[in-house]
Amino acid sequence: MSSSQSSAAKTRRPDALTLEVVELIGDVVARFYADYEEAAGEHALTGAQARLLSLLSLEPLPMRKLAQKLKCEPSNVTGIVDRLEARGLAERRPDPADRRVKLAAATDEGRRVAGELRDGLRFAREPLAGLSDAERLSLRDLLRRMLEA
Repeated sequence: MSSSQSSAAKTRRPDALTLEVVELIGDVVARFYADYEEAAGEHALTGAQARLLSLLSLEPLPMRKLAQKLKCEPSNVTGIVDRLEARGLAERRPDPADRRVKLAAATDEGRRVAGELRDGLRFAREPLAGLSDAERLSLRDLLRRMLEA
């Protein structure tokens, strides 16, 4: 695509179908977050605490990387980890690759709670369960393409 085509694509108004898809994506995101907040509340967690715990249940991460993934300030992540640590759901440990860096990690109890959170998300059970395997694969592939663009 030439630079004139690229700038024309940026200035052209989106068509009605594109606007409808964007609106639907917004509705899906809002529904996902509402469901996540509800599942988190059942464990006396905020949505941010639940999302951070879910990330930590996959692998220990440095605070800076957690802030990037959650799209928030590192000081916010510090407070969230403090609250999870006080409940025994997370812990700080030195990074084996660089002892100056602290990693946040889920404890065994934190991984258990994160698993219950995932299992408790109605969003994953209800709307997605109504799609066939082929439809879910197609949706996954389309979402990946959108994120890579």
